[in-house]
Amino acid sequence: MSYSLARVKLTYPENLIREPILARMVREFGVMPNIRRANVEETVGWIVCELGGDPDSVERAIVWLKDLGVRVDRLGGDVVES
Repeated sequence: MSYSLARVKLTYPENLIREPILARMVREFGVMPNIRRANVEETVGWIVCELGGDPDSVERAIVWLKDLGVRVDRLGGDVVES
């Protein structure tokens, strides 16, 4: 079983700030976020985190986040382990 770790910056538009998006991602995709840094205000929010799990699940979670309207920027240092 392989494990993928994607380092990303998630930027939330105002309409998604109060939504439990990371909790839904954990439940629906089994992807575990490790929050490294965050700033959330009334009109915008961002989170720098590592998304860990099955490689396919991590990629599907990233696509899902983008489809919701979250901007996903991949950061250097993605790690894939076997």
